[in-house]
Amino acid sequence: MTHSHPHAPVSTRALRYSLVATFAYVLVTLIAGIRAHSLALLSEAGHNVTDLLALLLSWVAVFIQTRPPSATKTFGYHRAGVLAAFVNALTLVAISFYIFYEALMRIRNPVQVHPKTMIWVAVVGVIMNGAISLALFRASHDVNIRSAFIHQLGDTLSTAAVIVGGWAILWTGQTWVDPALSIGIACLILWSSFGIIRETLNILLEGAPRGLSAEHITSALARMDGVRDVHDVHVWSIGSDTHALACHIRIDDITMSESQVILRKVTEFLATCNIEHTTIQLENEDCGVAHGCVIPIGAARRQEQLKGSG
Repeated sequence: MTHSHPHAPVSTRALRYSLVATFAYVLVTLIAGIRAHSLALLSEAGHNVTDLLALLLSWVAVFIQTRPPSATKTFGYHRAGVLAAFVNALTLVAISFYIFYEALMRIRNPVQVHPKTMIWVAVVGVIMNGAISLALFRASHDVNIRSAFIHQLGDTLSTAAVIVGGWAILWTGQTWVDPALSIGIACLILWSSFGIIRETLNILLEGAPRGLSAEHITSALARMDGVRDVHDVHVWSIGSDTHALACHIRIDDITMSESQVILRKVTEFLATCNIEHTTIQLENEDCGVAHGCVIPIGAARRQEQLKGSG
């Protein structure tokens, strides 16, 4: 049985800088959106408010999840970041539906917008969000940071769309472009959030990590020298990049030193699968099943059970 708790490095400095920059941009976008009567800019301001909360939540989660394990939290606080990512994704879904509603209302009741204001504010947004996205991308292997990165990447693309929309309104005078852009932004938000929701739910429900198959691992372990059977295999994620496995492995009735050789080979293979936290029970008899595989039983007892069931 081996225990390892790797802590993936995360860029807390990038999160802090992102918080300050996003807060400043929210104020600029909100004021400009009101002055320009632009729903696209106001939706960008609302979206950036959720980004601000997402970055704050991610920053707090990073602090929490690096705390060491305790007597009551024996796995540590890895899932603090997963919960933060899940909440961030849910806020994205909520804000996207609000944007849908406001855009439909604006299409029914058009409002004259100021495209030049839209353009220069959006240019500032592209530069800021692009820089933040680049900073967060380096730590985006963690689902918590990746949720913040997707927020910022979505902002960069949607703000670039506002620039295009501003030019379209400037040259054509068609105000419907503004709410149409808002609908496009909302669709982008929904698309980016669903992947995070799916991944975080899988972790919270202790599903198999993405890219890892319990069947493949079981088959590979069963082919190892000295291994007679592998069963009761459970693979799950403690955090976004911390995976765990528990299983029973049946071997011959050999010495402790010989069984340790098999155990070492097993753990070395699992490490290649990015599974560092393992709980492996070695046994030389079949297991009795009662709400899962729990205890080894001898041949005589198995015969008694078979007679009793007959």
